[in-house]
Amino acid sequence: MTKQNHLFRRLDALLTAGLLLAMLLTPLAGFGRRCAQVRGEVLRLHILANSDSAADQALKLLVRDAVLRETGDLFSSAATLEEALALAEESLPAIEETARRALEGAGCGDPVKAELTRMYFSTRTYGEDTLPAGEYAALRLTIGEAQGQNWWCVMFPPLCLPAAGEALPEEGREAARNISLLNQQPHYKLAFASVEWLEGLLDGDEDADGAAEEESPEPPPSR
Repeated sequence: MTKQNHLFRRLDALLTAGLLLAMLLTPLAGFGRRCAQVRGEVLRLHILANSDSAADQALKLLVRDAVLRETGDLFSSAATLEEALALAEESLPAIEETARRALEGAGCGDPVKAELTRMYFSTRTYGEDTLPAGEYAALRLTIGEAQGQNWWCVMFPPLCLPAAGEALPEEGREAARNISLLNQQPHYKLAFASVEWLEGLLDGDEDADGAAEEESPEPPPSR
């Protein structure tokens, strides 16, 4: 009977531990679903500098400002990520030309390439909002060898230039609200860290340029 009682106690402890684990994971699963929703609503801008030299980093910010001036109203008619991607794809040649002119105006002949891609980002804070880790649609600009730190922001909804979001359709503004709601969840920092850990386990093809080399972004000057 002693061995049997010991077995029952162990089973009871395992069941209790499993129940507690389920209670802990259930809210995290809900938070993870909301993170996935945000990732499916966002288009990020990602600019990689030629190198980490002071001159190349300054050129990166010069390109940033020129591109944001030209694209500030680009997504004013977009209601969804799909519409934003279509607008971005149509504008890729113009965006690339804007970046090239900005570099040439500073006396730099480095090549620049604009493309739409999907890439992994680790958890990062932009302004007052934190975005969860995971794979996002991104408008990526690479300058020269693209070996330097990058700068990023959110093009849709247009958090790069918050004033541009005022003209968005209601559906587009909903994406911005979903980002804000994530950051109002209790213990959201711990939840973001847990989501990043899980994403890291699931993502075996993590893009090093999209994660480890990210700099802490600072919002650009107002237009």
